[in-house]
This record gives sequence, C-alpha cells and structure tokens, in this order.
Amino acid sequence: VSEIAEKVTPSVVSILVQNQYKSGLASGIILDVEGGVGYIVTNYHVVADMTSIIVVLNSGARLNAAIQGLDESSDLAVIKVDATGQTLTKAVFGNSDAIDVGDLAVAIGTPYDLSLKGTATAGIISAIRRDIVINNRSMTLIQTDASVNFGNSGGPLINKYGQIIGIVSAKIGEEYEGLGFAIPMNTAKPIIEALLVNGYVSGKPTLG
Repeated sequence: VSEIAEKVTPSVVSILVQNQYKSGLASGIILDVEGGVGYIVTNYHVVADMTSIIVVLNSGARLNAAIQGLDESSDLAVIKVDATGQTLTKAVFGNSDAIDVGDLAVAIGTPYDLSLKGTATAGIISAIRRDIVINNRSMTLIQTDASVNFGNSGGPLINKYGQIIGIVSAKIGEEYEGLGFAIPMNTAKPIIEALLVNGYVSGKPTLG
C-alpha cells in the first residue's frame, strides 16, 4: 500500500468548488497534459453548476479550472487547467474487468478538509458490477470497503499494481461503514475520451 500511495498520490488533486448557494470539496485525477493544459477527471456532481473551480495540486499549488466536458448520466466530468510552470503527473489506468472480489483496493483523496489531502485508505473489492441508484441515476459500480468520505468523490480507486481501476463516486449513508462505490474505469474510459474531444458524449438519444 505504501508503494501504491507513493506512486499515485502525485496524480491526485483536490478540487474546491463554489457558487452563490454552496461550496464544496472533492478530488480528481490527472488524465493528461497537452500544450501546457492539464486535463483532470472528476465527478459531474462535483463541478456542475459551479461558478468557481480551483484545483489544488499535490505540491499545494492552486490553479483555476474550467469545464472541458460534462456527462450527467455517468456522473463524469473533465476539467482543464493552465499547467504552465507546473509539474503534473499523469495517472496510470488499469483494466477494471480484470478485478475480482477480495482484491486489494486503495482509495486516495481529500476527505473532510483540504488539510487532509492525499489521504490513502485501503480495503478490498467488495463486489463488482453492483447495480445501484444514486441521485436518481441507475449505475453499475465497483463496491469497496476502503474508507470513502465526503471529499473523496472524483478520486481514484486503485488496484494492487498502482493502476486506477475506478473513479470514486459515492458512499451509502452516514450510518453505514465500508460501503463505497466507484465507476469502473472500462465504463468511464470511452466517456472521458468523448468529453476530451467533444465536450459531451455524442450518440445518446434525447427527448424532444
């Protein structure tokens, strides 16, 4: 776990969001750096309708962010920052179809407060292909008992090889422990690629 944390923590960011009604804290994962622009994946519910988005790197540097693309149904978003003069470490992504119940799972993020950024928790993969409804969205997710708290949303769920196999999305209830959920990387990957290229996911039917 210590080797996983050392490898992945530089690729995890904290995200401070605010609008006229509320403010919040979450996590994100560095996807890519291209032409001085850094791209970061997080949850849709973290950044949607927010007027201020600030990314805090592992180094402590704060960067203003803008939305690159959003997809509500998958609860995924890509944001971008001006990375000029900053060192951004891209994450390594793995195959979420290759995991089994009982495999090691590590979550890294910023629970509760910015002072706790880079918090690593460890557990196992509790279930795969778990169908649940969150915020009126029906989703098929990875379940883990690695501790997931307020602020972990958008952060990585990591396998024993230090590869990101899920994006933390939710936990169930304050009265329950060890019920965290993550979007499988194989589900997220084509959506993220569409958000990077188009800013939205094309080909979805809509009601007219």
